Amino acid sequence: MDQRIEFRHLRYFLAVAEELHFGRAAQRLHIAQPALSQQIRQLEKILDVELFRRTSRSVRLTDAGATFQPRARDLLGRLAADLEEAGRVGRGEAGRLDVAFITSATSIVSERLREFSRRRPDVQVKLHDGFTVDVLAALERGTADVGIVRDAEERDGIDLSLLATERFVAVVPAEHPAAGGDHVKPAALAADPLILFPRSAGAHAFDVNTQSLRDAGIDVQVTQECSNWHTIIMFVAAGLGVTIAPYSVTSLLPAGAQRLELDGPPAVSRIFMATRRGDNRPLVQAFIAASESMTGRDDDRTTTVR
Repeated sequence: MDQRIEFRHLRYFLAVAEELHFGRAAQRLHIAQPALSQQIRQLEKILDVELFRRTSRSVRLTDAGATFQPRARDLLGRLAADLEEAGRVGRGEAGRLDVAFITSATSIVSERLREFSRRRPDVQVKLHDGFTVDVLAALERGTADVGIVRDAEERDGIDLSLLATERFVAVVPAEHPAAGGDHVKPAALAADPLILFPRSAGAHAFDVNTQSLRDAGIDVQVTQECSNWHTIIMFVAAGLGVTIAPYSVTSLLPAGAQRLELDGPPAVSRIFMATRRGDNRPLVQAFIAASESMTGRDDDRTTTVR
């Protein structure tokens, strides 16, 4: 005989312990009384102890049964809670979601996280920041569930959904010759040291970022490589060079730096949500739905596209 205590054993025991009557307990459980008696005897055999003292007129708990009753109730309660939690995770109402993102899209990420957390308050969100190439690699490894990337190249197994586009602008030191106006020709930056992230952070993103310079015939050479836009902008403000940046990262410029619109063909950066192809897990789909609900709410510095 299988000597494991099963879920039904606990339910049947508690029903009899509360009713102290096999007939009423059987009616409550919607089973036949002989079947209930058999299940209780089986439980007593597994435990090797008598749980009820039965007479022709009464049923009462033994000392062992009285001791077992609160423990059985606790076990059932915890099991029910665990099953409910598992169900909520399966439905995407609880659990953990790992989101990897580029710091230059922090405002877009924060808006979507706020909406997602409003809809799924019991989901733990774990954040990871890095370059676009790092975010895509995390998705491929399975260490991230959702990614927010900029100017990402196509990859097998990764779906890219366009969230927003924004224009590139030049950022120059306050003493730069072009700083007296509000526009600059890319060719006017040819002699200036360029401060930017390394091409290894994302070759496609780097090429998109510097397209306006290359269109002007400039041989793009990065003088100072930095890992984040805050540092890049601070170096520009210190007079160490110039940069081409997405508009959103120039919203709060430090003293000593000036933003200039780029003359010539429009140069734009595209921000995508990246997910693993075919990932239909409820948590991921819930984040996508929350993100889609934010479409059209970005400020006027970006143009949002469905």
